[in-house]
Amino acid sequence: MAKILLVEDDGTLATRVLEWLESERHVVEHAQSGTLACERLEDFQYEIIILDLGLPDMSGIDVLKKFRARGGITPVLILTGQDGVEDKERGLDSGADDYLTKPFDARELSARLRALQRRPQNFSGVTLTAGLLVLDTVSRKVKLNDVEIALKPREFAMLEYMMRRPGKVVSPDELLRNVWGSDSDSTSETIYTHIKNLRKKLTMEGVDPPIKTVHGVGYRVDL
Repeated sequence: MAKILLVEDDGTLATRVLEWLESERHVVEHAQSGTLACERLEDFQYEIIILDLGLPDMSGIDVLKKFRARGGITPVLILTGQDGVEDKERGLDSGADDYLTKPFDARELSARLRALQRRPQNFSGVTLTAGLLVLDTVSRKVKLNDVEIALKPREFAMLEYMMRRPGKVVSPDELLRNVWGSDSDSTSETIYTHIKNLRKKLTMEGVDPPIKTVHGVGYRVDL
């Protein structure tokens, strides 16, 4: 699962891409304009950005340049009908990580997204460890003391988010923004319920609980 920002003004295509990516358990937010995309990128964090170039209010290249100029390092996949060599060269030279032209096969899109997730960016790594807890981001498997633990997609995403930030206290609001998405109607009570269920699954005799509570602040996973 990855948190993805889809920047696409074609409503029909956006719906098709959203449905496909959500069927693959990604969390996807949609911005229909360059202005909205820039606002989202200032306020929220994403693991991958899918960016159209032909936006109604500004060029996707301008969105990309602004994001990179602010220090943004999230992988960007350009998804566009502009298929000339010059277009591809301009997009990649402006800071894009990959370029896919329309029309495209959804399976190829998924393969390219998986490749971007494997690159050593700010959300790098394939296997995450915290003591006896091991999380594999590719196989989507979690093991505690070498015993496989079955997690629901959202539980897996929460655990992965915290394990990528070892020692850092993650607040419920941060989990809501980055795992549920900024458009979600979920509340901190949702986080509490999921953390409770996740802890129950990760409880094992003789093993130190991997998720710690910092009362009044949030949750932490230590190495």
